[in-house]
Parts: sequence; C-alpha cells; structure tokens
Amino acid sequence: MKANTLDLAKENLKKDLKDRHIQLIAIGGVIGVALFMGSAQASRLAGPALTLAYAIGGVVMYFVLRALGEVAVENPVASSFAGYARVFCGPLVSFITGWNYWYQWVVLAMCEISAVSMYMKYWAPDLEQWIPALVCLGVIMAVNLIAVKYYGEFEFWFALIKVVTILAMLAVGFAMILFGFGNGGVAIGFSNLWAHGGFMPFGWTGVAMALVMVVFAYSGVELIGITAGEAVDPERSLKSAIDKVFWRVLIFYVGSMVAILAIFPYETLPSGVSPFVLIFEKAGIPYSASIINLVILSSAASCLNSCIYVCGRMLYGLALRHEAPAFLGKLSASQIPANGILFSGAVCLIGVYLNYLSPDNVFYYMSAITTTGCMWTWSLIMYIQYKWRKNLTSEQLARLKYPMPCYPYANYVVGAFMLAVTLGMGYDQDNLVALYVAPAWYASLYILYRLFKIGEAQQKADLNIRTEW
Repeated sequence: MKANTLDLAKENLKKDLKDRHIQLIAIGGVIGVALFMGSAQASRLAGPALTLAYAIGGVVMYFVLRALGEVAVENPVASSFAGYARVFCGPLVSFITGWNYWYQWVVLAMCEISAVSMYMKYWAPDLEQWIPALVCLGVIMAVNLIAVKYYGEFEFWFALIKVVTILAMLAVGFAMILFGFGNGGVAIGFSNLWAHGGFMPFGWTGVAMALVMVVFAYSGVELIGITAGEAVDPERSLKSAIDKVFWRVLIFYVGSMVAILAIFPYETLPSGVSPFVLIFEKAGIPYSASIINLVILSSAASCLNSCIYVCGRMLYGLALRHEAPAFLGKLSASQIPANGILFSGAVCLIGVYLNYLSPDNVFYYMSAITTTGCMWTWSLIMYIQYKWRKNLTSEQLARLKYPMPCYPYANYVVGAFMLAVTLGMGYDQDNLVALYVAPAWYASLYILYRLFKIGEAQQKADLNIRTEW
C-alpha cells in the first residue's frame, strides 16, 4: 500500500461537532430503553449471570470500537465502515453494508418511537399509542434538519439526563447493598446474586440467550465512526470518545445490573416496570415512577435523535458512492443531508402505523431485527480492520495513530461471540422473527444490486477511490 489514507468520495458536511458532543452522542446512542426497561426480561433468561453477559458483551464492544477507531482515525469520513467496505470488500458488500446500516437504524428508530408511545401511557392511558409516536418523530426530525450543531447540543443534554439518572441509581443502589440505606439500616449485601438457584441458574445456554439483549443494548456504539466526518478534530475526538465511552458504558450497564440483581432476586422483577423505579421507591424517593418514566421518555427521544442523524449521513454516503439515488446526496444550505433525513423519517412512519396496528408487540419484534443488523455491522468492522492491518507495511504499522490491541486474536473472539448470539436467537421463540427476516432482507438487497447493475455504475463513475493496495 502506498498511502495510509483511503481517498474516499469527497464529503462536504460541516465540521461542527466538538469533543463533548461526540462523547455524549456515543453514550446517548448506546444507553436506551434496553437498560432502563430490558433488564427484567433479560434476567429471566440468564438470572444473575446477566451481569456476566453484559461484561462479555462489553469486551466485544471494546474491540469493535478499537477496530473501527484504528481505521477511522486515519480516514475520518461520515460514511465510515460502509465507505471502507467499498475499498476492502468491493461494491456489493459496500452496497449491502450501507443499506443494512441504514435499515438497522430505521428499525431502531421504530423501536424508540414505540417506547415513547408505551411510556406516555403512564400519564395518558387512554391516548392512542400512535399519536405520541408521530409527535416525537416530528420533533426529532425538525431538530435534525436545522444544523448539526443543534443536533449535537440536543443530544448532549438528553444524554446527560440519562447519565445523571444512572449515577444516582448506582449511588442509591450500592448504599442499600453496603449500608442498608432505605432498608432500615440493614445491609442487603450481594447474596441475591447466587442464593436463588446459583449465579448461572440456566447455565451457559441462558447466557447465550441473554446476549441477544446485550447486543441490542450495545448496538449503536459504532456511530462514533459516523461522527468523524463532522468532527472539528476527528483524531483527538475519536480516540478520546472511544477510550472514555467504553469504560462509562461498561460501568453503567454492568454496575446497574449488579445493583438491581443484588437488591431484587431476578425472578421477582415484574415486567412493564423499570427496576430503576423499584430501587428509588425502595429508597423512599417521592415521585419515583414519574421521574423515571420521564427519563425513559428522554432516553428514547435521545436514541431516536441518534437514529435520524445516522440514517441521513448513511444515505448521503451511499449517494456519493452511487449506491443510492443522487437526490439523497444533496445538502441543504446548512450543509445537512436533508433529503436523506426526510426520506428516513418517511420510512419511520411505518413504525407509527405499526403502533396503531399492533401496539403490544412492535417494540419486541423491532428490537430483535435491530440485533441482526448490528451483528452484520460489528462483524464487518472486524473484517475491515483485519484487511486494513494485513495490507500495511512495517513502516506504516509503526506510524498508526490508534492501533487496535490483540490483533488478530480479537477478530477471532468477536467472530465466536457473533456465533453465540446467533445460537441464542435460535433458542428464543420471540427472536426467531429476526432470523426469518434477515435472509429475506439480504436477498432483496442482492437482487436490487444486480437488477439495477449498481456495480457497473460504480465502476464507470469517477469516485476518486485509491486502489493502490
């Protein structure tokens, strides 16, 4: 290879995201309703070993981030791994990856507007579920269409609300466990982690099944790479965000699971009620349910904000690579991919309709489908980094600004993890819908690619991509 950079199609996005924006965007994108609401359902699959599942998932997440960071620091573009796939894997994989990642975030957006609708019922139980879904989608669309700096500010404060709530829960929870706060001064201790059928009451099968929820919970952390194209200082911002976000997210998820499952035996956690509410109520904090439901609403809105942001940028990158209609590559006066945002918002109206048609099941089906999209993305990131590193000379290796540790063994570990998640999905009836949908989706993309001869169009277009590998 003659150069360390990939000279991808030129992007004209405004670089208006600061380091604080990127760090909170990364946290906001990965901390959603899965943490606040999904722990009760996931604990029934693995018991207290859910903490182990989140720890294992955290290690995998770290290597995915470092693999992405190694390539993105050298090549900061908003198309991120989809653009890199064009160079390392060819136009077909690039096409599938870009559209698959857009699809993953559109489906996640449907999950989040469904969550908003579900928890609005706390204050308005008679309100039709599709109405708050539509209102929330409209507000978030408006924020994303103004300017990227407003999106960054909006996400910064939304994510900060979640971080403060989690820190408060950890403080209250461990005060109960260690000092008996809210429990008459009697320390609860950690015995609930092994006193009800052992730490792994369902064995490794339960852990594998819980990994499906873990991947859904951690999905979105890779959007750090997408922000590179609009970062003021991508090298410093990406390295700082990856290092800090990994530890923060791991502490938030694993710490929260330890606190919740130490205070309440896993089989006693009720469905439909956030364990955060239970902890604050046990501590005697007034209006706990109202406070946590408001936080869950802001959490869902925050994730939806990230969804719309990513969808617009991914379509923009696809259009620049001639893998999507040209109108999706047009920027507004404020250098926002407005057409991509509007197109994605229009598709999200399907989620509004599903909340009208089947309000009880839409969230769970969409979350399972999101997981399959994430598995493709994480696997591809590890493969791209493997190919990138394999083609570097010893001199170029020495000049890498942010090399991933444990290469190539980390790549193999992530591959084994993805296999375990797939097996876990096969054991769970609720997740089988995703395994049925995924092959049909990928087959549809392949047919579209061949039908419109996208590969030929790419070869004829002057994409200005360096091919000296």
